[in-house]
Amino acid sequence: MGLFDLFKKQFIDVIDWTESGDGVLAYRYPVADREIQNGAQLTVRESQYALFVNEGEIADLFGPGRYTLNTKTLPVMTSLKNWDKAFASPFKSDVYFFSAREQIDQRWGTATPVTIRDKDFGPIRIRAHGTFSYKVKNPQVFYKKLSGTRELYTTEDVNGQLRSAILTNFATLFGSPSVAFIDMASNQMKFSETIAEAMQKSFADYGLQLTSFLVQSISLPDTLQEKFDKMAGMRMVGDLQRYAQFQAADSIAAAAANEGGAAGAGAGLGAGMAIGQTMANAFGSGGGAGRSDEDPVVMIDKLHELLKKGVLTQAEFDSKKAELLSRIK
Repeated sequence: MGLFDLFKKQFIDVIDWTESGDGVLAYRYPVADREIQNGAQLTVRESQYALFVNEGEIADLFGPGRYTLNTKTLPVMTSLKNWDKAFASPFKSDVYFFSAREQIDQRWGTATPVTIRDKDFGPIRIRAHGTFSYKVKNPQVFYKKLSGTRELYTTEDVNGQLRSAILTNFATLFGSPSVAFIDMASNQMKFSETIAEAMQKSFADYGLQLTSFLVQSISLPDTLQEKFDKMAGMRMVGDLQRYAQFQAADSIAAAAANEGGAAGAGAGLGAGMAIGQTMANAFGSGGGAGRSDEDPVVMIDKLHELLKKGVLTQAEFDSKKAELLSRIK
């Protein structure tokens, strides 16, 4: 090796970074023992930041553009190193690139059901999952809080922490008794916007910006879902009396469809009268075709359903129909 080669140094003249794959948030440029030449060219592409760190202290930050590195473009570094305006020697500095691209289609979900206090049903456990996206907004904060001096920092390194923050805010926000599960499930867009607004500060604390948050599904555990469906059914019929009426009409149809039931066995006059009485009780008080205030057209529809199920004969249906039509003025 010649004397020239022994004392030869490698100077960095061009600094840039081309992202090699998805999910990279921060990349430490491999300066190592090489030195950055005064007047070197720095290229920061769209959706990137470049940050100079001098001996562990954050210095100059660059957005997209092409820069010639000197005392004018490195004011903080110049101050830290006490350079004069005409420094000529190479310098050493850690250089970190940050991707400001939106990291889309990140997944979140409840590993176990989360208990919330529903305003209608009290404490219930719900499951939810969806997607979110974010990007690096403040590289200095991101460097201090998360990426540090690591050579490479990816979405996989931070997503666990972000999911925990999402679920914590989720449980806290919807632990209020003023929130109803049925409202959340029926308006997932509004639900998503509410959580996104609550999450902005948590992401900003890490130097990130939450750009989208979507709730794709909200559900109850199977046992709770069954109870919820029953309670919803009770609400649909209005009250216990109407529920009993509905059950009575349904049991009549079931008996008629059963070959061993009254209709299948060729029910006699007594059985027919019993069914007729049950119908009267189901659709209203008294032995008439229905309550006097019942809409005749609605009653005809109900009777037609019983005709189709074989509970009424065609003659019985025609008779009741004529009676109801006569009430229409």
